[in-house]
Amino acid sequence: MSFEYRECKIQIERDTFNKQNIYAAWVNYATGCAIAVPYAANPTEAIIKSKQWIDKRLDVT
Repeated sequence: MSFEYRECKIQIERDTFNKQNIYAAWVNYATGCAIAVPYAANPTEAIIKSKQWIDKRLDVT
């Protein structure tokens, strides 16, 4: 799953660990990319945390 947010592209990835689904979020932006959320228990948590990651970095003055 991927979508745009504040001129960044968020990509949510799902994997399995100990027979449970886990999620991570990558953020692609103009000058690079980063793993904004290395672990989340569900996709909603990954989305919320990745948006917070973007907001924190874009609001720096």
